Amino acid sequence: MIKIANAPCSWGALEFDLGGKAPDYIQVLNEIKETGYVGTELGDWGFMPTDPSELKNELEQRNLILLGAFIPVLLKDLSKHSDGIQNAVKTAKLMKDAGFPNAFIVLADENGTIPERTNNAGRIKPDMSLSSEEWKIFCEGANKLAENVLSETGLKTVFHHHCGGYVETPDEVKMLMDNTDPNLLGLVLDMGHYKFGGGDPLIALKEYQDRIWHIHFKDCDEEIAKLSRSNNWDYFESVKNGVFCELGKGSVDFESIVKQLVNTKYDGWIVVEQDVLPGMGKPKECALHNREFIKSLGL
Repeated sequence: MIKIANAPCSWGALEFDLGGKAPDYIQVLNEIKETGYVGTELGDWGFMPTDPSELKNELEQRNLILLGAFIPVLLKDLSKHSDGIQNAVKTAKLMKDAGFPNAFIVLADENGTIPERTNNAGRIKPDMSLSSEEWKIFCEGANKLAENVLSETGLKTVFHHHCGGYVETPDEVKMLMDNTDPNLLGLVLDMGHYKFGGGDPLIALKEYQDRIWHIHFKDCDEEIAKLSRSNNWDYFESVKNGVFCELGKGSVDFESIVKQLVNTKYDGWIVVEQDVLPGMGKPKECALHNREFIKSLGL
């Protein structure tokens, strides 16, 4: 059975060090519940309680399931692997000890920190990608992190391709999938990031069916994406201008995607992630619209 969740990033609680203030976790959890979702992701360490019993209590009060936590690691840098693994294991233990042994570690590159990638999000050229040696370090780091998380906590790890990082384009996603262990590392397919990164998420859904253990629903406004390319906006400027719009208002073919998910009997989570910057927009209204849109697709 497909289950629908939302995440703190839809309220501006992002992993980036940005100006502005996002709502606290109490408001976010209340509004996730009030708009019809049954699960949430953790957000940055410290956004929600880091005591397992307290975290469990907050979620149980609202009948919400915790299904994952976003962990960014600069994987191309070997010296960052150890700290990344330690952080991932610590986070996985929190989720497990709070009573959510089926939650995922959502591993990602340290997006938004490499100027060339951040400044060219949505228009990455092949010569901006990692070298063969960097790819080797990157993929080995992803495998090692997933292996440690699994052996120490029993939780699985999925990788989140993401604009503004080194795994953005379809070719980069393929490189990662081809060079990581399918028994250790799954893929979280993010429809909006894949579209903005130059791909067709429906094709990716079919190509990586066996590796897709987790899904993010995000839309992409193609007109804003075109403006981003013509005006040379960086990743954050594109988000500020609404490149990730409300579901159904962009160019992602969600109707076909849902049909594919139903046909292949996908029984995991779909997480709505309509990234907004802190203080931007009306998150609760957007969350309600997005839930109603997904209902109109039969989920």
